[in-house]
Amino acid sequence: MDMQSDFDRLLIFEHARKTAEATYAKNPLDADNLTKWGGALLELSQFQNIADSKKMILDAVSKLEEALVVSPNRHDTLWCLGNAHTSHAFLTPDLEEAKEYFSKATQYFQQAVDEEPSNELYQKSLEVAGKAPELHMEIHKHGGLAQQAMGASAGPSSTSSGAKSSKKKKSSDLKYDIFGWVILAVGIVAWVGFAKSHMPPPPSPPPR
Repeated sequence: MDMQSDFDRLLIFEHARKTAEATYAKNPLDADNLTKWGGALLELSQFQNIADSKKMILDAVSKLEEALVVSPNRHDTLWCLGNAHTSHAFLTPDLEEAKEYFSKATQYFQQAVDEEPSNELYQKSLEVAGKAPELHMEIHKHGGLAQQAMGASAGPSSTSSGAKSSKKKKSSDLKYDIFGWVILAVGIVAWVGFAKSHMPPPPSPPPR
């Protein structure tokens, strides 16, 4: 089930990326499209090896920064940039270098909160960003991100039921909150909603 879910996600975000790329060719100044493009790249980066993931994250950052040139105070773009820099930080073994990305992420999350103070997702992201360096140390102390990321990518979705079942298995709720937010991206529901609206649903499995 998890593998099928991951495959579905991969198809959805790859379709979203191609759609955004085609839209960009027609209108390169569409901030909404650039944000969706960056978001799709950020999600797709989860399915790559570390080197390719970093490249894809940097590409996402480029698209999102381009969106901010068009619309400087766009809160969802700011939030996505925070996620991109956080993801990059966790893929960077050197803590001091990673802290620079964490710092950028915090700034973008703060800007997103400033633009939309009532958004609980932005508030949570900002709150957890301050604790991210602690988790970075823990992850890289125990052999790095690669193995844990692979396990997380096949883990639960960001639904509340998935979070609850996973928290029972985790010794630290804090660790799950941060790690789940970084690797699985709590905004996945929004991105899936966008992507599914632009493509037919995947075929249903044959009846047993």
